[in-house]
Amino acid sequence: MDMFKTRRIVIKVGTSTLTYENGKVNLRRLELLCKVLSDLHNSGKEIILVSSGAIGVGMGKLKLKKRPAETRYKQALAAVGQCELMFLYDKFFGEYNNSVAQVLLTKNVVINDHSRQNVINTFRTLLEMDIIPIVNENDTVAIDELVGANFGDNDNLSAIVADLVGADLLVILTDIDGLYDSDPRKNPDAAKIPVVSHIDDKIREMAGGSGSNRGTGGMATKITAAAAATGAGIHCCVMSGNDPANIYKLIEGQPMGTLFTPAEGSM
Repeated sequence: MDMFKTRRIVIKVGTSTLTYENGKVNLRRLELLCKVLSDLHNSGKEIILVSSGAIGVGMGKLKLKKRPAETRYKQALAAVGQCELMFLYDKFFGEYNNSVAQVLLTKNVVINDHSRQNVINTFRTLLEMDIIPIVNENDTVAIDELVGANFGDNDNLSAIVADLVGADLLVILTDIDGLYDSDPRKNPDAAKIPVVSHIDDKIREMAGGSGSNRGTGGMATKITAAAAATGAGIHCCVMSGNDPANIYKLIEGQPMGTLFTPAEGSM
């Protein structure tokens, strides 16, 4: 795949990338992400951003150090955090003369044929109007997601969105720079796998467990998302979100993170 010719790109950013360990927003990284995506948009790329972080940002705003277990508190945090998150996105993208739109999805909307087509039409129209859609799960009403029964996480959601919009590329930004043959935080000799052309049980076993206290995902959910994306004929790159400017390098064809490639003949 010629990354330089990639036109429609879905970027997924996780809570651990958007916030500090204390849960407060990492403004420098968020601003840089918006600058890079705005520049790519200005260059002619169509950008869709799938953003986690509503609950994490809500925790930071309300000065909570631990993610609550009770669903109703998660809903409240999502309501507070989503408002704050969109305010920041609108501010930073607006500084680079780009308009954004909020798209909140629930699983029942996507699996119903009629409402699914409405979602596709909305994305198509936003892109035609030169607007950057910012997507998240509607955690304030989709309580099934908060207990693990809806999309499951925004990694999975990003793959669904990539399929809905007919993306050329899905980029998942996370707190680790790709898939390793063992946990690099425990094994200093762990080797990164630059390209995966087939996701099998061996690859899934390498993915390990869950993610950070502030988020819900981990490498395992990213492998699942990559499998869904490549199954739909979409390339997927899992890479570190620590420096969003590295997205330029990916688009320029430099090896970044782990690139998952579709099987021949996949649609």
